[in-house]
Order: sequence, then structure tokens, then C-alpha cells
Amino acid sequence: MARLSWSSIALVLFLSVVFAVEVANAGGEGSLKPEQCASACNYRCSATSHRNPCIEFCNMCCKKCLCVPSGTYGHKEECPCYNNWKTKEGTPKCP
Repeated sequence: MARLSWSSIALVLFLSVVFAVEVANAGGEGSLKPEQCASACNYRCSATSHRNPCIEFCNMCCKKCLCVPSGTYGHKEECPCYNNWKTKEGTPKCP
């Protein structure tokens, strides 16, 4: 009987760790499939007055990084590849 309870505890602990890892990685690099970039970028660029260039660069960045930060502005720390890709002038390439 003790084996059953220990194995049950071990199973619950294992599933908890797996769930925690999945939640921690949600929204991170590689979390999107290429076909999801368009909808993620449409939302990301929905609040800007420069919508077309925003969508163009966002899609380019998403296809490379497979990640788009949450929200319409900021949160770039969620996607290091997206955040660290710079232009020749050193300004952020990704919106």
C-alpha cells in the first residue's frame, strides 16, 4: 500500500514539474509556428499608426524567431531573439 501512495506522490510531482515548465516557456522563443505569425503580428501592430511597416518587420522577425512578444508594445524580454535583432544603426529591428 505504501508503494502506491509513494508512486502517486511521485506521479503528481512529475506532472507538476512538467506543467510548470510548459507554463514558463509559454510565449517564449519557438513557441509559435510560422503560420501563426500573421495573426500574432496583426495583434502586435494593432495600436500603431505605422501599421504596414510594423506588420512587415514583425512577420520577418517572427519567421526568424518563432516568437512575438505579448501586447501591442514592450515585453520584448519575452523573446530574446526578437529583442536582440538590430539594424545596422543599432536600433531594434523588430517592433
